[in-house]
Amino acid sequence: MILLIELIILCGLMFLLCYLGTGSDEKNVRSLRSYPDEVQAIVKSNPELQDKIKASSPAATFISNTLLFGVLLFVCGLFLNTDGFVGSFLRLLLLGELVNAFDFFVVDLLWWRHTKRVRFTGTENLTELYRDTKKHFVSFLKGILMFLEIAIIDGVVISLL
Repeated sequence: MILLIELIILCGLMFLLCYLGTGSDEKNVRSLRSYPDEVQAIVKSNPELQDKIKASSPAATFISNTLLFGVLLFVCGLFLNTDGFVGSFLRLLLLGELVNAFDFFVVDLLWWRHTKRVRFTGTENLTELYRDTKKHFVSFLKGILMFLEIAIIDGVVISLL
């Protein structure tokens, strides 16, 4: 039951942060790397947005996401009654992968592809450009590895407590 409550809280927070992080060109440009290449090219050619684009490496993004979710899942793991590493690892892996699946299937495929909040000025009518799922799918695959890594690390630490 605790696992389900934690899952609902984490998924709710994820959606809330995605929602609050969109809605204007200034907010949307922060996550430009997750947009399809065609949309990125349009935004990069917009003189009003060029100064707002900040480059971040995929490795830096992966590391920061690993740290963020590592801490969140560690805290969640403290509330799960587990017996040793295997129990902690399996519960944290399940929790992480379910959050990853929620992000991909609900946030990316159902909401992001269809909401107008993620559209940049001048591209509102180019709906098909936003429907490309390639970058979201690659992110989902990276998330599988990230949550596996987090479950191992947090599982070891929690089992030692």
